[in-house]
Formats: sequence, structure tokens, C-alpha cells
Amino acid sequence: MFTRTVVVVVYDGFQLLDLAGPLDVLATANHAVGGPAYRLITASPGGRTIDLAGGASFVADRALEEMAATTEAIDTLLVVGGAGAFVPKTSSEVAQQLPALARRSQRITSVCAGALVLAAAGLLDGYRATTHWGACDHLARAFPLVKVEPDRIFVHDRSRWTSAGVSAGIDMALALVDADLGTEIAQLIARQLVIFVRRAGGQEQYSAQLRSQPARTPSIRAVQQWLPEHLTGDLTIAALASRAGMSERTFARTFRAETGTTPAQFIETLRLEAARRLLESTDLTVDAIARTVGYKHGKTLHRVISRRLSTTPDRYRQHFAATAVHSQLNPT
Repeated sequence: MFTRTVVVVVYDGFQLLDLAGPLDVLATANHAVGGPAYRLITASPGGRTIDLAGGASFVADRALEEMAATTEAIDTLLVVGGAGAFVPKTSSEVAQQLPALARRSQRITSVCAGALVLAAAGLLDGYRATTHWGACDHLARAFPLVKVEPDRIFVHDRSRWTSAGVSAGIDMALALVDADLGTEIAQLIARQLVIFVRRAGGQEQYSAQLRSQPARTPSIRAVQQWLPEHLTGDLTIAALASRAGMSERTFARTFRAETGTTPAQFIETLRLEAARRLLESTDLTVDAIARTVGYKHGKTLHRVISRRLSTTPDRYRQHFAATAVHSQLNPT
């Protein structure tokens, strides 16, 4: 069996979940195929014990400088994220070793703020990339040669793979396994790790509720919180204004001023997100999904998906839906 060497770079202040998630995916892949599909090596500056964000300690397998000086081929170079990525001294110490490692790597990847370290090493110049939503603006400002794509779970551009925060590293690792070992193994791992739906990279990092500003006015904020569970109800401006105890004009004006979007746009986004979840996780027809999220006709949902996602419901389902996997890791 072909074994792929994966070198994971850690440093002071890294986030443990950024490491544990991808490593668990790759280790589970080894178990799933009954052999060493991946050889996992952790490397730290100087080979020293690392202080994690939160106070625990981590002992790496190798010294980063030692790994950079060898001629050993690397399949995947992975830089994890964490608060240390924002510390210039820490980031610089790691970044100066990365080009030597990158020249021997088939894939160069990062989780969360690890993209900042890759960028500091010049390894994302001219590439599309993402990071945690809270760091995307910083990445774009500090490294203008990087083509930052905010709101993405992960981005794959040629030999570069970058992911958003924490759990997105699991999604990216599953995508790597998919590319290496096939969709069935990747789906099998997702089930073993109890990941409900394996998300693809084109999906957004966070929901409409998080993207929009919470209204300052309590009655409008209450409407925002009420809406996701009542998408099939009467959602006219008149009904929503009545729920908020306002006139229609005042409600519409205040909602937009405080949330950054109109009530109609907010409702459409909520319905679209609900429809996407159903397309990904159920076998319901498009017409049934449309009714479930508050549209009278499937054609309306079709138009919304076409306009907002530049695809059709059927194509979206084919691309993003979880594939049923009937085999088990330990078949009897």
C-alpha cells in the first residue's frame, strides 16, 4: 500500500482542535483501509514542547528545522492555526522553515489561522485561500497577493488547500481523503466520526443569523430569532410588523437599518439555507422541500437557487449530498 507522509507544523499558541480533527480523520483512514495510508509526523520549532492555547502542553515528534533540512519527500504539509499565528515572532520562526518543506511537498495546506503563517512564508501568493471568518480581512490586508475568499469552509487551488476555523479542518481532511482514497472511504470516516453531513468547500462558514447583525431593538431581534422556525407562516411585512408592535414602514426601515438587510432578503436567505440542508440530507423532492421552507411551488425555489447559487436544486444535491455508505469499519 502506498503510504503518504503528512507533516503537521505546530507552534506555541496553536489550537488543539486544528490538529486533532485532521489527524483523527487521517488516522481513521488508516484503520478503514487496513493499512498505513498516511504516516503522520508533527514538527515544532526546535523540537521543543509546545504551549497550547488554553495552557496544556504538546510534545512534537520532530524538530521543524530538522524536517526542513532533510530530503525526505512529503505528500502533505499542514500548518495548524491558533493565537500564535498572529504573533510576529512565532509566525516568522515557523514561516522561515516552510519554503524548504514546501518544495518537497505535493500539497500545502492549513487549518484556520495557519493560512497567515503560509502567507507569511510567501506560499499563498497568487493563490485563492481562506481562513477563519474573523481573520479574512487581516489576511487580505497583510498579504495583498493572496486572493482571499471569505465565507468558505475550505478552498482548493491547485496544490494549496486552506480551511476555515476548527471543524472546517475536518471537512478539508475528508476532502483530502476523498481525493486520495475515494468518496466511499471519506464517507465511511465521516460516519465513524459521527459527522452528520460531510460539507464541501463551496459552502459558507456561517449562517444567515450570524452573517446579519442582531437588531438593537428587542422586538425586531425577537422577530429575527423567531423566523427560522416559522418559515411556512405568514411572513408579510404587515404580519411581522404586528409581531414587533410597529407600523409597517417603521418596522421595514428599522429592520434594514439595524440588520443590514431587508426583511424579504433575510427570509429568502433563511429559506435558502433550510432548503440546502434538506437537499444535502434528505431524499425529499424539490417540490416537497419548497413547501417545507415556505414556498408554494418548486419553481420558486428553483429560481432562488439559480439566482443565489448559480446552479439547480438537482445539481446542488448531486454535488453536496451525503452519499449512503453501507459498509462498516469493522465488518462482521
